[in-house]
Amino acid sequence: MSRISASSALSRFRILDFSRVRAGPTCVRQFADFGADVIKIESPPGVDPNEGMGGPRHGPDMQNLHRNKRSMTLNLKLPESREVLERLVKTADVVVENYRPDVKFRLGID
Repeated sequence: MSRISASSALSRFRILDFSRVRAGPTCVRQFADFGADVIKIESPPGVDPNEGMGGPRHGPDMQNLHRNKRSMTLNLKLPESREVLERLVKTADVVVENYRPDVKFRLGID
């Protein structure tokens, strides 16, 4: 993702961003714009049936919604990805997601 100059007001915070579509990414972008270390967790291509809802991955809308964020791809259906997620969560101050209520339970990340 491209980076534009951000404030450092929230630089001591780490946020894991599982949000999608528009409202969640816009919310988390505010933290990133104020300097928080935001890590956007994405599904591998073809895993999430809603992956195209935010526009093409390299399109302008996606770039705007996820500016100032780092990104990582994890397939949360795989045990080894959940192990990585557990390590990341231990270092995070905030975890943001906007899944349907049943999704977290099915993935075992509630």
